[in-house]
Amino acid sequence: MSAGTLRIALVGNPNCGKTALFNQLTGGRQKVANYAGVTVERKEGRFTAPSGRVLQLLDLPGTYSFDAASPDERITRDVLEGNYPGEAPPDLIVCVADATNLRLHLRFVLEVQRLGRPVVLALNMMDAARRRGIAIDVAELSRRLGMPVVETVAVRRDGVRALVAQVDGEVPAAAPAQPDDAASRADLHDQVRALLAATVVMPRATDARDDALDRWALHPVFGLAILAAVMFLVFQAVYSVGKPMTDAIADGFDWLGAHVAAWMPDGPLRSLVTDGLFGGLGTVLGFLPEILVLFFFILTLEESGYLPRAAFLLDRLMVSVGLTGRSFIPLLSSFACAIPGIMGTRSITDPRDRLATILVAPLMTCSARLPVYALLIGAFIPTRRVLGVFNLQGVVLFALYAAGIAGAMAVGWVMKRLRRDRSEHALLMELPSYRLPKPRDVAIGLWERGMVFLKRLTGVILALTVLMWFISTFPSPPAGATAPAIEYSIAGYMGRALQHIFAPLGFNWQISLSLIPAFAARETAVAALATVYAVGGDADAGGLGHALAANFPLASALSLLVWFAFAPQCMSTLAVIRRETDSWRNVAISFGYMFALAYAASFVTYHLAAWLA
Repeated sequence: MSAGTLRIALVGNPNCGKTALFNQLTGGRQKVANYAGVTVERKEGRFTAPSGRVLQLLDLPGTYSFDAASPDERITRDVLEGNYPGEAPPDLIVCVADATNLRLHLRFVLEVQRLGRPVVLALNMMDAARRRGIAIDVAELSRRLGMPVVETVAVRRDGVRALVAQVDGEVPAAAPAQPDDAASRADLHDQVRALLAATVVMPRATDARDDALDRWALHPVFGLAILAAVMFLVFQAVYSVGKPMTDAIADGFDWLGAHVAAWMPDGPLRSLVTDGLFGGLGTVLGFLPEILVLFFFILTLEESGYLPRAAFLLDRLMVSVGLTGRSFIPLLSSFACAIPGIMGTRSITDPRDRLATILVAPLMTCSARLPVYALLIGAFIPTRRVLGVFNLQGVVLFALYAAGIAGAMAVGWVMKRLRRDRSEHALLMELPSYRLPKPRDVAIGLWERGMVFLKRLTGVILALTVLMWFISTFPSPPAGATAPAIEYSIAGYMGRALQHIFAPLGFNWQISLSLIPAFAARETAVAALATVYAVGGDADAGGLGHALAANFPLASALSLLVWFAFAPQCMSTLAVIRRETDSWRNVAISFGYMFALAYAASFVTYHLAAWLA
C-alpha cells in the first residue's frame, strides 16, 4: 500500500444509509436497499480525494453492537479491532447514523468511540429528519462527542463533498480506549439520554403517516391479504408486461438467424452459429425482459420500506414451521438467487434458525428458473383470462412461486420436529420509515441484475451451449441410417441412458439430457433444449415452444415445472452451503432431500395429470 493511502472503515447500524454513502463515495454498484442485513461481507472501494490522496474505503456489515451475536457483526468487530486475518486496522472510522433515529444509533457511535481510534460521525438522512420536524444541534453534538460531525443525505449526494473534505484533512484525535465490560456498557444508555436531551428537539408526533399505514400493513388479517395481493400482482405483471418484449426479442433472433443461415455456407460452422448460438443463447436472452420486470417490483418493494414489515408480519407463521421472521429477507433475496440469500443468513443470530434457513433457501424460485417456467408456461398454458381479469399464465407462475414457498415451509416444519431444542426466539427488528423509491437506486439495481444475467449468458451458459451443440452434432450418423441424425450423436446415447431414470416422471430423452447442464446453471436447460431440438430439426418452424408442445404431453410439462420448482439444479448453491456451514454433511442433506422431494412431486404430478387427461 502506498504511503499516501488512508484506510477508512465505514460502519453503522443496519438501514442507516451506509451502503448508499459507500456508492456515492466510490461509485461502487453495490446493492442499496431499505432493510437490515444488506451488506453481509466486507466490501472495498477506492477513490481519489481533491488533494490527490488515495482513500481506501471499507464498507463493513451493519451491526447494532459489538456483541458479535452473528457472523456479520463479528466481521465488523474484528476489522475495527485489527483482528481480521491479513488486514491492518483502519486509520479512520466513519460512523454513519440515521438522524431520524439517534436514540438507537448513538449507542453504537459511543461503542465505536471506545475503541480508541479516530472517528468521524456522518449524520445521514438529515432531509428526512427536517421533514419530521426533528431539530439537531450539530455543533453541540460534535462538541459533546469530541468528534467531527458531518450532515449527509447519501441518496442525493448532499454533504458528500463536506465528508470527503473532512476525512481528507487532518485525522481527528482519538478518544482514549475504554474497557468493554457490562458495567461500562450500561453507562452508554445514560450517555445517549444526556446527548439527546442536550442536542435534539423532537416534535410531538413524527410518525403519524407510518402509523396509519402500519395499521393496515401489519394487521394480522388485512396485512397478510395485502402481502398476498401485492405478490400476486407482481407475477401478473411479469407476463402482462414482460411477455410482449420477450416475444419481440425471439422474433428478432429468428429473423437474424434466418438471414445469417442464408448468408453462410452449409456445414458445421453454420450449424454452430444458427443452432447453437442463435438457437440456444438467443432463446435464453429472450427471457431477460421478464426477469427485469420481476426485479423492478422486488427492488421497488425493498426501497419503499415494505419488506421488513412483511418479515415482521410473517414471523408467527414462520416460527410455527421452524423458521423465524428474520428468515424472510434472506428467503426473499433467494428469489433473485439462492447464493446471496444463503449468505444473507449471517444476520440470523440463532445457529439453528440460520441452518434451517440455509437448507430451505434453494426452494425459493430464483431468477434462473424463470426462463424454464416462461418457456413451458408459454408453450403449454393458453393465454386466457381467469374471472375475466387475471392472466392464466400469470396465475400458473404465481402457483409455482407459491409451491416453492409451501415446500420451504413444509421442510422447515419437518426439521423443527427432528431437532431436540424446539424453543422459540422473539423477533426484534427495526422497521424503517416508508419512503418513495429512488429511481436511480432502482435503475442501478436493474442494471446490476441485467449485467449478472448477461455475464452468465456469455460465460457458463455460452460454454455449455457450445458443448451441447458439439455432443448433439457428433459423431455423424452411419451410412444408411434412417433415424434423425441426433439420435446417433453423443447426446442421443446419453439422453437415452438417462431416460431410464426419469421415464417415470414423463421425461423423454431430450428433457433428461437437458438436466445435466442445468445442474451448472438452471437456465441452461432452455439453451440445451433449444440446441437439441434445433440440431434435430424439430424447432425450425414455430420456435422451441412449438417444438416442445408437439413432442411433449401436458402431463410431462407439468411434471418438469414441478421438478424445477424443487430439484437441486444448482452446483454453485451447493458450494455456498458448504462454505457457509463448513460441512459436507449439510450439502449432502440439501441435495438428497431436494432430489427426493422433486422426484416424488414430479412423479405424483405426472401420473395425476395423465390420469385426469
